[in-house]
Amino acid sequence: MIPIGACSILTLYLVVDGVLRTSARSNLPSQHVESLKDLFRAGDYVNAYEYCRTNPSPFTNVARVAVSLIGEGKIAVEEGIQTEMAREDSKIQTRLSYLSVIGVCAPMIGLLGTVTGMIRAFATLGATGIGDPSSLAAAIGEVLVATASGLFIAIPAFGFFYYLRNRAVKVMHDMEDVLTQLFRKMPYELAAGVQIGAESLYAAAPNWVAMPADEAGGTEVQAL
Repeated sequence: MIPIGACSILTLYLVVDGVLRTSARSNLPSQHVESLKDLFRAGDYVNAYEYCRTNPSPFTNVARVAVSLIGEGKIAVEEGIQTEMAREDSKIQTRLSYLSVIGVCAPMIGLLGTVTGMIRAFATLGATGIGDPSSLAAAIGEVLVATASGLFIAIPAFGFFYYLRNRAVKVMHDMEDVLTQLFRKMPYELAAGVQIGAESLYAAAPNWVAMPADEAGGTEVQAL
């Protein structure tokens, strides 16, 4: 019963944590949304990036990556949004998956307690004889409490797991809708080649491009 008690406490913690993590207030704060809308209306994408960096939330984390890719074009921005949203969704789903684990393990733990209890009960019966049948029935009823307790934890755990998973899917769809609205009329052609943000760029032009024509003409470039 001790492991089952631990599972019940962990289930309660994960449910409360899941409700907070899948809420719109946590993932899509209205203050962050309105502030970014104002900065986008003003065309101030540098400060939009800085605002996202200094006010972290799942929404601003995705928006920060998207803003940093504006200079690379629409396709890069859309891919960045999808990649970062998948990362934020994975953070939530990883925590919620533990509820599913508890839903599977709790009945198994209860069944293990029941089986071991039955083994002890029948071992006692074999050593002392049937004696009073009512005492044997009471012992069997007592060990079945472990199975019932496991099911009592598993059923709500599974229920909350599916509820919170669907809630997380909804908030991610809402976030995608807001981001689509923000970047819908983005003038990518005016920002082509511009770097926004402090991320270092490591991919430079091949070093042989800068070589004089007479030197580069007879040089064979081999892949390493």
